[in-house]
Amino acid sequence: MSDRRKLAILSLMALVLIILYVVVGLDLSILGYALPRRVNKVLAILLTGAAIGFSTTIFQTVTTNRILTPSIMGLDSLYLLTQTLVLFFFGSTSVLLVNSQLNFLITVTTMVLFSGVLFRFLFRGERREIYLLLLVGVIAGTLFQSLSSFLQMILDPNEFLVVQNSMFASFNNVKSKLLPWSSLLVVGFSLYTLRYVHILDVLALGREQAVNLGVEYEKVVMRLLMVVAVLVASVTALVGPITFLGILVVNLAREMLQSFKHRYLLPASALLGVVALVGGQFLVERVLDLASPVSVIINFVGGLYFIILLLRGNYA
Repeated sequence: MSDRRKLAILSLMALVLIILYVVVGLDLSILGYALPRRVNKVLAILLTGAAIGFSTTIFQTVTTNRILTPSIMGLDSLYLLTQTLVLFFFGSTSVLLVNSQLNFLITVTTMVLFSGVLFRFLFRGERREIYLLLLVGVIAGTLFQSLSSFLQMILDPNEFLVVQNSMFASFNNVKSKLLPWSSLLVVGFSLYTLRYVHILDVLALGREQAVNLGVEYEKVVMRLLMVVAVLVASVTALVGPITFLGILVVNLAREMLQSFKHRYLLPASALLGVVALVGGQFLVERVLDLASPVSVIINFVGGLYFIILLLRGNYA
């Protein structure tokens, strides 16, 4: 079966799941209230699935490693630390928390700045600094998590409940005011990525081969990594962290397509992200009665798949 046909099947699966999610269990007596909420969830899912699929594919390509994800570099922990610091110093009634758009701006800016420093630190020299990135990223993530845990321990219990909502990604209370901003960032930077589709095919060969084939490696990689940072930051600030979704959907896309062409890998990863999130959200709401956030299920399945990849040794 051709890659285009596989993409068509994935598109059909995503469309069917979206229709089922919107239609099943819809109470016609409160249609004016329920339908817009479901549409907002679907929009948030589309943005999150596409952004994580795109960003993880790019990140794995430039690092030539299939088990890496931008979230492992401490971005999720930084997001939680940012929310905790705002709550700790300014309180739950602060405009920095109450105003969702201002909070979104602060969170995205912080994560992008941190990513820019970290990525520049990685790609300024030889390839061995990839391992330095892993070390610094894991240490930074652990530091951010430890600081968050310490501050949360001394928070007022009522205020702790506020930050607790930020610990897991959730589509149940998507802020409609943030959707235009997040959409602008995700769609804009995803379209910007399309100009590098063929260059990504070359980057997948490794740094030395890409340089020999005429790619301006330092400049291109820094631009792509900043795109990764913006995509991850925009959807994390919108719905919260989902650590293992990227590893899950991108590696499934690679195995499904058996192709290294990014014109197929990028849309396949985005579509699988949408399928996983819509299916997971449908399961959470219709079967589990909201007993668990969808991110818990995704991280559990993705974590198991991550272990399988490590045991197989199939991550280069």
